[in-house]
Parts: sequence; C-alpha cells; structure tokens
Amino acid sequence: MTDKNKVVLYGFWACPFVKSVELALKIKGIPFAYVEEDFLNKSPELLKFNPVYKKVPVLVHNERPICESAIILEYIEEVWNNNGPSLLPQDPFKRSQIRFWVDFVKNQLYDSLLLSMKTEGEAQEKAMEEVKERLKVVEEQGLKSLLAEGSPFVNGDELGYLDIGMLTILGRYKIYEEFFGMKIMEEEEIPIVFSWLNRLIEHPIAKELGAPPKEKILGLLHITRQRFLQSPVAA
Repeated sequence: MTDKNKVVLYGFWACPFVKSVELALKIKGIPFAYVEEDFLNKSPELLKFNPVYKKVPVLVHNERPICESAIILEYIEEVWNNNGPSLLPQDPFKRSQIRFWVDFVKNQLYDSLLLSMKTEGEAQEKAMEEVKERLKVVEEQGLKSLLAEGSPFVNGDELGYLDIGMLTILGRYKIYEEFFGMKIMEEEEIPIVFSWLNRLIEHPIAKELGAPPKEKILGLLHITRQRFLQSPVAA
C-alpha cells in the first residue's frame, strides 16, 4: 500500500465508536495505522480532518478524511467490498433491518447507558432500568428474527455491522456492572442477547484487539462521571 493509499485511523482508546471502526478494518483484513488522540489536547491533524465535530473516529484514506463511525463503516464496506466477509447482507430489506437496529443500539441503548453516568439516586436507577428495557426490545423485536437458527452471530459465522455495534457498546458490561453496582445483563431475562454478547466477546478478532486493563477503564469512568455530575447541566 503506497503512502497515498494508506489508511490511518484517529481514535481514543476508550471510545466504543473508534473500536467499531478498528473491528471492521480487522474483519476486512485492511492494514491501517492508528493515531491515539488526547481529548484535552486535540492534534492539529484531527482538527484539520474533522473541523466540524472535532472528534474521533476519523478514517483517512487516499489522504481524504471520513468522519462519524456509521458513515466510516459503510465506507469500508463499499470500498473494500471484495475484502473479507461482508459486514451487511446483500438483500436490501435485510440491510435496512440491520441499519435500524444498529441505530437503536447506538442512539437508544447507548444514550440510556450514558444517562446512567450523568445521574444519581432514583434518576440513575431509572436510567439503568431503561437500559434493561431496551435490551429486552433488542431481544424480542430484533434478535429473535435476525439471529438465524444455528448461527452464532447476526451476520452468520462472521461478525457484521450489528454484531460490531453491540460488541463495542456493551462488550465491557461486566466492568460497567462493577462500576454502577447494578446488574445490566440478566441471563434469565434476556437469554438470547446474553449468549450472543458473550459469543461476541469471545470472538478471536475481538480478543486480538484486546481490552485496556480494567483499572484503567474504571478510572476513566470515575473521572467522566465526576465531570458530568459537576457540570451545570447535571446539576
């Protein structure tokens, strides 16, 4: 791969949306360079490549930036459609269903989890209950029809778009449970989601990418929560 055609991912180690891009690149077998960003001191390159949102992830390919994780994953699928397994089914209707549930996981499930970080007491308990209720929606309305009988993942035998989305949002659920002191994944309530997520966590590519030390993640969660609670909006 020439310098002009090289792929560079700008990210932050704890960002789930950066991890989704990393997973997609790994699944497709696309070599890439990774540049770690500092949220408190963003690089000139990041600000140049993403002047609108000024955030990660940003994928640079052919010296041109692509921003926003959902758009990046679609770009990867279209540009490298002959590399590795497809991230989306070929059937247009099935594609639409996958996109719907990825959006639900990202904008409903993740938002409820984030709200749990920003609140205390009854408000936090309510936010966590929303997480559980939305997991039930994923189970009843999504997975029961999307997860084909005998297939370990929504994308069949390989990780796909929705598998990536769920893994990066809730792949660290055990650490979140420890941090919040509350259960998130109740096997008896959402057995399909529970077994699916744990298969995702054990996937060789997920394990190859690895995870930061638990103490590092917990430390960031504590810092982030304190900032949320001390902000005027949280008050």
